[in-house]
Amino acid sequence: MCIGPLALRAAPVAVALAMALPGAAQAHDQGSVRAGVTPSSTAPGATVEVSVTGCEGTTGSAGSGAFEQDAELTGEGGGSHALKGSARVREGLTGTYDVTVTCDGHPHQGAGTVAVEHHEPAPEAPSKAGGGGTSGLAAHAARDDDAAEAGPGTRHAVVGLVLAGVAAVAVAFRSVRRRRPE
Repeated sequence: MCIGPLALRAAPVAVALAMALPGAAQAHDQGSVRAGVTPSSTAPGATVEVSVTGCEGTTGSAGSGAFEQDAELTGEGGGSHALKGSARVREGLTGTYDVTVTCDGHPHQGAGTVAVEHHEPAPEAPSKAGGGGTSGLAAHAARDDDAAEAGPGTRHAVVGLVLAGVAAVAVAFRSVRRRRPE
């Protein structure tokens, strides 16, 4: 049997099958599956929520170089429903990382991204409630701790000398008035 005539007869069948199954090709299109990470910018060690749309099944996984391990995704599926899961970001990372989703038996690379930034914790002021209004004093005292440790400055010394001089003059004036007989 010759291969040439067999190939010519099989070509139209292959074209007909490809046209009859366009949904299968589109279901695994790289652009149809999207992953959203919340928060989109996070700190190392934080847990993020991953939400994926475009998967036909009810389970999947989302992996990234930023994750300690893949996020297991579950949900209703069906393309319009999101699959959801969570993952922990590895320590010691910074930068933007791609998220690869595996669902319907196929990997979808670059379905989303996650940004990892080192966040410095912001200092918080004491609350305004309770303490009879002393929380404001505590906040000022915390800022003045550096000045208290340094000790009095030149300005304090000058004020002290002026007050001592005024006190000396007042004592001298009073003693002179008491010595005079009337």
